[in-house]
Amino acid sequence: MEASTAGPDNPVSLVIAGALLIGASGIPGLFVPKKLDGGQKCASLAVVLGSILGIIGALAALFTERTVSYTLEISLPFGPLEAGIDPLSAFFLLPVFIVSACCAVYGIGYWPASHHPRTAPRLTFFFGVLAASLALVPLARNGVLFLIFWEIMALSAYFALATDDLEQEVRDASLIYLVATHASTLTLFACFSLLKATAGSFSFPAATALDGTTPLGAAIFVTALLGFGLKAGVMPLHVWLPGAHASAPSHVSALMSGVLIKMGIYGIVRILSFFGVVPPWWGMVLLMAGIVSGILGVAFAVGQHDLKRLLAYHSIENIGIIIMGLGVALIGRGAGLPLLVVLGFGGALLHVLNHSLFKSLLFLGAGAVIHEAGTREIDSLGGLGRRMPWTAALFLTGAVAICGLPPLNGFVSELLVYLGFFSGLVQEKGAAAPLLGLAAPALAMVGGMAVLCFVKVFGTVFLGLPRSTDAAGCHEPGWAMRGPMMLLAILCAAIGLLPVALPRFLEPALFAWSPQLPFAGVRLADAAPFGWITLMGLILLLAILGIGAWLWKRVTAEPQGTAGTWDCGFARPTVRMQYTASSFAEMFVSLFAAVLRPRVHPPKVQGLFPGKSAFSSHVPEAVLELVITPLLSAMDRRFSLARKLQHGRLHLYILYIFVTLALLLAWAY
Repeated sequence: MEASTAGPDNPVSLVIAGALLIGASGIPGLFVPKKLDGGQKCASLAVVLGSILGIIGALAALFTERTVSYTLEISLPFGPLEAGIDPLSAFFLLPVFIVSACCAVYGIGYWPASHHPRTAPRLTFFFGVLAASLALVPLARNGVLFLIFWEIMALSAYFALATDDLEQEVRDASLIYLVATHASTLTLFACFSLLKATAGSFSFPAATALDGTTPLGAAIFVTALLGFGLKAGVMPLHVWLPGAHASAPSHVSALMSGVLIKMGIYGIVRILSFFGVVPPWWGMVLLMAGIVSGILGVAFAVGQHDLKRLLAYHSIENIGIIIMGLGVALIGRGAGLPLLVVLGFGGALLHVLNHSLFKSLLFLGAGAVIHEAGTREIDSLGGLGRRMPWTAALFLTGAVAICGLPPLNGFVSELLVYLGFFSGLVQEKGAAAPLLGLAAPALAMVGGMAVLCFVKVFGTVFLGLPRSTDAAGCHEPGWAMRGPMMLLAILCAAIGLLPVALPRFLEPALFAWSPQLPFAGVRLADAAPFGWITLMGLILLLAILGIGAWLWKRVTAEPQGTAGTWDCGFARPTVRMQYTASSFAEMFVSLFAAVLRPRVHPPKVQGLFPGKSAFSSHVPEAVLELVITPLLSAMDRRFSLARKLQHGRLHLYILYIFVTLALLLAWAY
């Protein structure tokens, strides 16, 4: 055990101090008058200060490449509790503190206590507990302590999600999330029990210390993938995610999408780090799961009409990209190809950070729209670019980043994953080679569909004319909401324009996950052309700025004359003539109808003089609504006879207990 006074030389103390300050941030707000915003502002300040401490501690551990741990000796059946920090956990802590600070400040304007006296104190408290638990999960070095922090994270997320509990939709989404997260925890009980049977204790083993080719190793991999994949939202384990992200307050949605689901990725990464020898099928399973999540996640996103639900499905898509990178890294580890490990895991790590930034930016931008317009329905919006120019520009920045387009950060991480695919095609000669060949066009398809989706979103929401009176009355939100979005946009641009500095951030975590890499002679700085990416990004930025300045000059120039525009026979266009979310995506949804299962309600035109009619369509959550719900309903009908055992008669309940004990004693002896 290493211990010292709090300071840069002891990063774990800084992180724990920051997490405790964040966790206690909402307590004063429970005792101040509910109609005042003072408690909420103090809580936001505490979250920001705690995040600064945490970022300093995480960067110290990352740059010094140190591992610092504490052991709490207690007399419990599962042994001592251990906590610590290494470069891998330090990297995952960076998005936790960055996004938590931004969302805390954003919440002052989005959910002020003076406007929400019933729910704001509770939301502020559970937001702080959620952010603190997200920071503590990567510090756990013991399976039991990990599960304790994991359960605190799960329950605090449930209460933050269920803030607006007077709405039936929110209650339903919260219940589905609660069931899913406890199914995840139950699976992780099995995972850590199997890990104890393999390693001999609940303490985490050293990196690459275990053999993954044994039956126990395979069981640990499967249970970890199921348990953590359910939290991460890997398709088809994603059933809780769209409803939860859509129903939560927008800054909570940003924290859940940007950080909470990454704890599922962290769990998978941490478990995989324990195995030095892995069978080839592990990487192939992860790569296939990533392809399915990426393609189906963005396909469901294109068909959505709800702005936040659409963004939620894009979280599934980007989790798929991260899982693809992990799959490439595992294939490289199993085949002894260090270049694949460096590119695959480096791309996955960078996309964890990138997605936390641009997806939080998009959710906060969507929250600004919802805050002003009062609706999440895309077809009720429109023309907001003129009324909310700052929000439109920042949302567009996040959209370009999530589509993987240069010169923003999403392009860099996806490029590393692409390079991993191509390197694997050249070097890998085993059974994984055809799958690597399939993965590259699959990722290209995901990127193309993401562009299609965000052209639909940005065009329908911010361009054209308002489709409702609510959209016509929108205006720019205050700086409490704009400031965090600007910071996230700046970070997206900085990573995309200066990727030459990224190896210094990524390599410590990469080497902590796979300690043999430094001896293989493969460095991330040499595996990817970061210098050329930086140069081309800066040139592209200058070109964009030049073209933008020229267009602005043309638009604002003095007009030479005015004349009526040729109207093609439509002298009086209306907002109903604009593209909607349904019409824009209709052709794409019809191509994927076998998977998306769209429900179309055409207009009913009857009689010589038909009345008003309307067209509507809906893309359901196919796995939940068409598979899981009917299955559970059928099980409920089959097992309904068991309810007769619950009749409220105490003496019969005592009889049940007596019979059970008698059977157990008979079985024991």
